Amino acid sequence: MNNIIVAPSILSADFANLERDIKKVEAAGADWIHIDVMDGHFVPNITIGVPVVKSIKNITKLPLDVHLMIENPEKYIEPFAQAGADILTFHYEAVKNPKEILQKIRLNGMKAGISIKPKTTPDVLDGLYDYIDLILVMTVEPGFGGQKFMEDCAEKLQHYKNLKNIYLEVDGGINAQTAKIAVTNGANALVAGNYIYNADDTQGAINSLK
Repeated sequence: MNNIIVAPSILSADFANLERDIKKVEAAGADWIHIDVMDGHFVPNITIGVPVVKSIKNITKLPLDVHLMIENPEKYIEPFAQAGADILTFHYEAVKNPKEILQKIRLNGMKAGISIKPKTTPDVLDGLYDYIDLILVMTVEPGFGGQKFMEDCAEKLQHYKNLKNIYLEVDGGINAQTAKIAVTNGANALVAGNYIYNADDTQGAINSLK
């Protein structure tokens, strides 16, 4: 996993022109499409759900990297699998039995991801690595785009950087400068929203992250 994966977050796309914006980043060299699902309870924002993921699956060949910022994520594993999610990530802080949920995600044919918030210590995932395909370290408080990158959160990646066959993903305040910090600490997958979708040169922005 030496190559850096870039996953543009559609949270920063124009929802009135979502197909256009997804195809734009696909043509510009994006590796995954990152989809933030928020329920207004686990985080103070509401975004999209299963029907939109299903629609996106029909317009792109890129893997769909679905990030559940919701309570009770176990209820939605099968619906998101049926909608076409390739990677399904839930929050450690939202569940009581992360191992069971990771196993169920894999049983439904998806890669299993787990995310930790800025105030959560990295060692909480110790003992779960055999069930994890992706670890998402949040470098902002989840819920809204456009926040400032927290460098001390990226340092948590050091705890995971020697793990084999697990993607180490960072989400929050990623641009060309902060991407270097994240990668130096061990990240091999980068989620970026505003930096990509607000760029005059989309391909240039993606290439700068790679």
